Amino acid sequence: MDPYFLSVVISMCRVGGCLMVLPGLSSSRIPVQARLFAAIGIAVAIAAFVPTTGLVVESSTDLLALIGTEIFIGLFMGLIGRLFLQALGFMATTIGTVIGYGNIVGAGIEDGEPHAAIGSLITMAAIVVLLNMDFHHAVIMALVSSYTLMPPLEPIDFAFSLERITHVLATGFMITLQLASPFIAYALIANLAIGLINKLAPQVPVYFVSLPFLIMGGLWFIYLSMPTFLMRFADAFLEFYR
Repeated sequence: MDPYFLSVVISMCRVGGCLMVLPGLSSSRIPVQARLFAAIGIAVAIAAFVPTTGLVVESSTDLLALIGTEIFIGLFMGLIGRLFLQALGFMATTIGTVIGYGNIVGAGIEDGEPHAAIGSLITMAAIVVLLNMDFHHAVIMALVSSYTLMPPLEPIDFAFSLERITHVLATGFMITLQLASPFIAYALIANLAIGLINKLAPQVPVYFVSLPFLIMGGLWFIYLSMPTFLMRFADAFLEFYR
C-alpha cells in the first residue's frame, strides 16, 4: 500500500476515534454527516504530519492491527476531555442538589439521559465557552503532536495511558470540587441555620421557608461566580491538550 495513502487512512482512524468521544463535537445533537465530514477534513489536513518513513504494511492482519491501534489512540485522546467534562457534570449535579434544584430535571446535553436543570445549564455553558476559546484547535494540535509521542507501528504504552487517565480523573475532580466548594459550604451553613431555627421554633414550617431561601441563595451564587467558574474550568481543560 502506498505510504501516503496509508497516512491518510491512519490519520482518519486517529481523528475519527477522537471525535467519537470528544466533548461537544461528539454530541448526538450534531448531525452524523457533519461529524463525518469534519473528521475527514481534519484527517486530510493532518495527514501531511504523519511520518511516512518506514510506514509499510505487509499483510491485511498488520493493517487491521494498525487501524485498531490508531483508533485506540484517538479514543484515548478524546476520552481525556470526556472524563474532564464528566467530572464537571457530576459536580454540576451536586450543585443543583445542594441548592434545592435536584428534583427539577431537564434534558441532557451530551446524551439523551435527563439531568438536573442546573447541571445541564452549567455543562452547556462550559461547552460553549470551550468552543469560543477554540479548544478544537488545541485538540487538532494535540493530534498532530501525538504522532511524535505515539508514532504509527509502535506498540501502545498502556502504562502511560492508564497513568494519564488517572491524572485526568484526579485533577478533574479536584478542580471541579474546588469550583463547587462555595455552593457546598453555603448549603451546609444554610441547612445548619435552618436546623437551629427548627429547634428553636418548631411551629415554623421549615421546609416551605428553607427551600426558597436555598434556591434564591444558590442562584445568586451562580450569578456571581459563573464567569470565573467557567473560565477556570476552561483553562484547566485546555491544559491537558497543550
